[in-house]
Amino acid sequence: MNFAVGLKPLLAEARSMESLEKQLICPICLEMFSKPVVILPCQHNLCRKCANDVFQASNPLWQSRGSSAVPSGGRFRCPSCRHEVVLDRHGVYGLQRNLLVENIIDIYKQESARPLHNKAEQHLMCEEHEDERINIYCLRCEVPTCSLCKVFGAHKDCEVAPLPAVYQRQKSELSDGIAMLVAGNDRIQAIITQMEEICHTIEENSRRQKQHVGLRFDALYGILEERKKELLQSIAAEQEAKLQRVRGLIRQYGDHLEASSKLVESAIQAMEEPQMAVYLQHSKELLKKITDMSKASMSSRPEPGYENMDHFSINVDYVAEMLRTIEFQTEPLGEDEGDGPGEGSEAATEEDRLDSLEAPEAAEDVGPRQKPASSPHGQH
Repeated sequence: MNFAVGLKPLLAEARSMESLEKQLICPICLEMFSKPVVILPCQHNLCRKCANDVFQASNPLWQSRGSSAVPSGGRFRCPSCRHEVVLDRHGVYGLQRNLLVENIIDIYKQESARPLHNKAEQHLMCEEHEDERINIYCLRCEVPTCSLCKVFGAHKDCEVAPLPAVYQRQKSELSDGIAMLVAGNDRIQAIITQMEEICHTIEENSRRQKQHVGLRFDALYGILEERKKELLQSIAAEQEAKLQRVRGLIRQYGDHLEASSKLVESAIQAMEEPQMAVYLQHSKELLKKITDMSKASMSSRPEPGYENMDHFSINVDYVAEMLRTIEFQTEPLGEDEGDGPGEGSEAATEEDRLDSLEAPEAAEDVGPRQKPASSPHGQH
């Protein structure tokens, strides 16, 4: 079925108005913007009332505009692009009004008030029967047509229905479809919001567990540093004791060497004495000093291996292997257990485990350390 030429401009105008109307729909209330209209930093528009509803829902503790207290700022997400909108203490009343959109709404309402159906009746004329209006709808061909086409034309064997009835039915179907899509969009938006909350929770839980693991390893580092300090102090103590003994022997041998050298010098000078009487006066005393010096015992010295410090060796291979097996618990502790006595019990258990690791090491160190103290050369 062909339409009159005047139908094309009308359909173009209708499509243009419909496209314009879609641009003037608020994504919150799904109705045409109601003034005042505010523009967000992301360049999307909202009814100020709808923006305030979203803002209040996202900031339940934000004080109202009429409150005597000075409110603080807040934030919410744009329903169109999910961009975060940060507001000052004025809330949505601090957003700029979009006067251009408000003017377009006024013009659209004026144009919409014009009788579109009257224009349709004037322009929707049958192309085959120029004086006949399009007033029925062919149900089989699914096209509007005129009465003469039903009686004499291409649709005389088709079932037809009044155009307004088909119009209302299809418009109702389209409205139901739009409502279904809007409801589906709301569900999808709710799912997106829920998933974003899940992402936030995952990030927060990960941050908390990272901090928890870091504290546990810091405690291990502290225990290792303390044990290292104790072992080094044990080595330093034995080192000092051995050095004092050896240095005492060095001073003793040095004194003996100095006295012997002086005695040699005195004996040489006595040998050079030309007078026999003078020589014989001092020779007996000199011989006695030489005999006594020769008989002085200088046998005290460190025994072989006294300088050895190998008994302070430690074996940490099994401890390192045990540390490599540290894994996460299969059943995580609850919040109450982590914050209360359970956390102390866990810390005590870990300290007991570390004490058990240190016990063989301490036993290995105590034996060798006692050995030098009990040996004869360990006493001054």
